[in-house]
Parts: sequence; structure tokens; C-alpha cells
Amino acid sequence: MAATFALYRYSMLQNDLLLQAARGEQVKRPPVWLMRQAGRILPEYRAIRDRLKDFKELVTTPHLAAEVTLQPVELLGVDAAIIFSDILVIPEAMGLPYEMVEKRGPWLATPIRSEQDLQKIHLANVDSDLAYVAEAIRLAKRELRQRVPLIGFAGAPFTIFAYMTEGSGSKTFSKAKQVLYQQPALAHQLLQMITASTIAYLKMQIAAGVDIVQIFDSWAGILSPTQYRVFSLPYLAQICDAITEVPLILFAKGAFFALEDFAQLPCQVIGLDWTIDPQTARRQTHYAKTLQGNLDPCALYADFDTIRKETRQMIAAFGPQRYIANLGHGVYPDTPPDHVRCFIDTVKNWA
Repeated sequence: MAATFALYRYSMLQNDLLLQAARGEQVKRPPVWLMRQAGRILPEYRAIRDRLKDFKELVTTPHLAAEVTLQPVELLGVDAAIIFSDILVIPEAMGLPYEMVEKRGPWLATPIRSEQDLQKIHLANVDSDLAYVAEAIRLAKRELRQRVPLIGFAGAPFTIFAYMTEGSGSKTFSKAKQVLYQQPALAHQLLQMITASTIAYLKMQIAAGVDIVQIFDSWAGILSPTQYRVFSLPYLAQICDAITEVPLILFAKGAFFALEDFAQLPCQVIGLDWTIDPQTARRQTHYAKTLQGNLDPCALYADFDTIRKETRQMIAAFGPQRYIANLGHGVYPDTPPDHVRCFIDTVKNWA
């Protein structure tokens, strides 16, 4: 698969460890980045956020989104930047706006629960409705000055479906799952619309300059294995088949039961949450994929010696090749930045 990528895209990068590891090439040490690294752990981020009326203003203002994207590279020393955005830009581009309510999370006022509701939305026109993301990517790439790769991302179709039908975050997503049980045809219609929109969105990000993309299936774990193979896996397969220009990372939280399924997909990297044993993941993916993860984010609350110990044990368990160091989920907002730096420096000093 590696030979199919346009390697000239990366030839000028000063640090392309992430891309080497994603392609399965030999690396001098594991690359390291963190999910949610561009965010609330940094005072510099909060200083920008506090000037704005809401979270969405930051997402939709390209020069600010680009500035926040670069902060972890400059302040934490990670091996990659990830564009600052939100997975819910896709429902909004499909005609279902969202709000980010402080201390409550996302809110979609008119969720999709019937055929009539489905008629009110449409395939995303990414070139017009999400042009601000493309501009943020172009600005971020310019300011990165080829130091490290830039990661693009999108939510997995089922995770986006969960928000579009539930109308908010949830511990159970019972309303979303009700649609699966009562109206499976409607569910598949909506999932296919999300998938088509997501493919177009990722290709737009690639055209704007991202070097690698990640799919976040944040709510994979609320489905049974059978449901996951019906309502998520086929749509993930469509995305993996369509994205051939750059490597693709698939991260599905809670989907420990699907590792062998993921091994059959044409993605290059599988992200793991902290509940999955590294060697079990190697066996279940037949040693054929680069793996990413999977330190418990709460480990970063520990003292520095414990962080170093846990990090070294994690790398030893995965092995330093075909491996990208990360957390098993996004870094928590109250994590001390110095503890994050300790994690990053421990990986970078691996020998």
C-alpha cells in the first residue's frame, strides 16, 4: 500500500516520523502526538478561546484555528499537528446545525428520527459549506513550514449518526439505537449520506494539504459486535477504499471486538483505546498494521516517574516499529501541560 502514496507530498518534511511509521517503514524511534492536543490543556489556547463568544467561532475562523493547530508543535514538541476543528461540522454542512453548550457538550436542536426529518438534510457541499476548514489547513501548512506533518480528520459515520439522531451527547445513545432497531432502512439511508459527505470532506482536506487523516469512531463501543458489523463497518470500509492519497488512521473507541475486521480494511493504522492489550492487538491484526495508542489518559495525572515508567512499558509492549505513541483517548482538559511534556519527552528519548 505504501507505494501507492504520492511520496513527493512528504519529501520536504523535516520530521516525517509519523508518516514513516504509518507506511510501515523502519523508524529511529516511535513518533508521538496526542488526540485533543490542540485544546484546553494549554493556557495559550484558553487565552484565545476566552476572547471569543463561543467554541464555534474558533472552529470557523481560519487564522485562529490554524494558530491553535500549531500550539502543540511549538509548546509541547509533538511529531505532528492535527487541524483544529470538530467532527460535527459534517452534520452542519448537511443542514443540521449544532451548538456547543458550555459544560454540556454538543446540542442539535432538530435530530433526524423520521423519513420527514431526512428530507430536510442533504449531502454536504464541502467546497462551499466547509471552505473555512480548507483555509485553516492552508494557513496551518504555511505556518508549519514543513516541520511536521498535518493530520486531518472526520468522525466515523456511525458516530456522526449517533449525534444526528440523539440530538446531543449521551451515556447510552438510546434514541439513536432506537432508530437502528425500529427504522433500520432509515438508519442506512442516513449513514450512506454521512459516508458520502465524509469522503468528500476528507478528500477536500487532502487537496488543501493534510498529510494523513484519522477517522474517529468515538461511540463504537455502544454497539454490539453484530450491530457494529451492520451499521458501522461497511461505511468505514467505503471510506478506507476511497482514501488512497494519504495514509488513514482508524480509531474506534470500545471496538475491541472488531480488530480482526479492521485488519481486513485498507487502512494503514489502527488506533487503540487503553482497554486493549498491545500484544493481543498485534495478533488480532495479524502483525500487518501500524498500531497507535494507547496510554490511559488518566496516567498523565501521575508523578513524572510514574508517567515515564508507564510510557516505557507501553512502548516495550507494542515494540518501537509499526507503532505511533499516543493516548487511548483524548487528553483530558485538566491535565497539567508539564505532565504531557513528560510523556512526549519520554517517547522522544526512547532508545
